[in-house]
Amino acid sequence: MNSKFKDYLLKQTNSKHCSEIETIQSLWSGYGRISRYQLDNNHNKTVVVKYIALYNSNDHPRGWNTSYSHNRKVESYKVETNWYQRWSQHCTRHCTIPNLKGTFSDGMDQWIILEDLNTNFPLRKYQLQLSEIKGCLKWLANFHITFLSMKPEGLWEIGTYWNLDTRPDEYEKIENIALKSKAHIIDNILNQCKYQTIVHGDAKLANFCFSEDGTQVAAVDFQYVGGGCGIKDFAYFLGSCLTSSECTIYQDELLDFYFSELESAFDKANHSFNFKELEEEWLKMYPIACTDFIRFMVGWMPDHQKINKYNLKIVNEVLAELY
Repeated sequence: MNSKFKDYLLKQTNSKHCSEIETIQSLWSGYGRISRYQLDNNHNKTVVVKYIALYNSNDHPRGWNTSYSHNRKVESYKVETNWYQRWSQHCTRHCTIPNLKGTFSDGMDQWIILEDLNTNFPLRKYQLQLSEIKGCLKWLANFHITFLSMKPEGLWEIGTYWNLDTRPDEYEKIENIALKSKAHIIDNILNQCKYQTIVHGDAKLANFCFSEDGTQVAAVDFQYVGGGCGIKDFAYFLGSCLTSSECTIYQDELLDFYFSELESAFDKANHSFNFKELEEEWLKMYPIACTDFIRFMVGWMPDHQKINKYNLKIVNEVLAELY
């Protein structure tokens, strides 16, 4: 353990001793790890530490070891640090995230110290019941209303890890000529929405933590948080936990639920404009958001299971309308 970081951790947590007891996961492409630390502190017995080594990794699982890839990741960790330092305090109990305990840097090494969510959200799930999907959508709806119309200062100007401007390598690999030729049009449509918010940017199932009874959720991993149309998070989340046939079956029910929760949160926030205008715009953007994500996928990993009948049908319909 870096001695300077250890001293900082002990001071921030008012502890005399600490030890790294578990590696929760390695960071993508070998840029560090997320670990659990034990403390001799009755208030915070454990914390989670995200250790980031900002050197140029050569360990991308699919070979995307380019300067674009490295620079994007470096920026993503700066964004995440800014998120926890400057933005996270706005989150309410309806869109729970881990509390920040501190951040530290030493040369090319960085650490983010966070509350250990395992205390109240110990479960990680690989498959969800419909009620649990709705729990995550409720989190997203409250998150999107919390940050509605806020300018993403210090975050990505356009959130999501598949943002076209940050993915030139993957764009060049797209073989679908129609999709490639319309990629910038699709991107512009989403970016020019009247109603913008802050999007999580990587709202997949793996980034949600669940309470013992599955009724409450919290979210982690804010490397790609930034401005955007909220429905992009919805579209991406559904693809992370439902099959093609399940998306077809449950699409309308889950859209109705999301917008119902969005309206409930909107009403409590006392915004001055009409919610129906936002709902109509974001609902119209749903197929556009799906198409935008598939644009990234067909360049990044064209045989991925998320490129399925459900999404390809939407893509073809969107492309047909854009001609």
